[in-house]
Amino acid sequence: MGKKNDRLNLIRKIISEELVGSQEELIKHLASYGVCATQSTLSRDFKEINISKTPHREKGYIYVLPSKIGYTHDIATSRLSDAIEGVKYSGNMAVVSTKSGYASAVGVVIDNINAPEILGTIAGDNVVMMVLKEDIDYSVIDELLIKAFPAV
Repeated sequence: MGKKNDRLNLIRKIISEELVGSQEELIKHLASYGVCATQSTLSRDFKEINISKTPHREKGYIYVLPSKIGYTHDIATSRLSDAIEGVKYSGNMAVVSTKSGYASAVGVVIDNINAPEILGTIAGDNVVMMVLKEDIDYSVIDELLIKAFPAV
């Protein structure tokens, strides 16, 4: 188990210090530290660590850690805000429509709001579905989204 934890910690370190845009790139970084990993191993590790991709000006997309929400805001908040096309509500659900390819990054930001009013999210390519607490006032969710994505 020590090897796995060491690998996970090294992945966190590399992603927090480097702009990594692909698993192949990360495999090369790991190899430079003497760690051998396959893409399937990285995919499992990414799920465990909750790593996702977010848009980046120069690299297209980069991997980010969930704790790097400030980084996402510093680098890409305006791009993510521009990527949001609308929000619709139905009962205890909200659907955030995004431009193609941006839903996952938007979902990570929403997940990291850590608001008790949002029970969870599911992201596709251009849609983020949010499950909300029952009988929630939609204006509360609107305010949370405006704080997370100022240009929305």
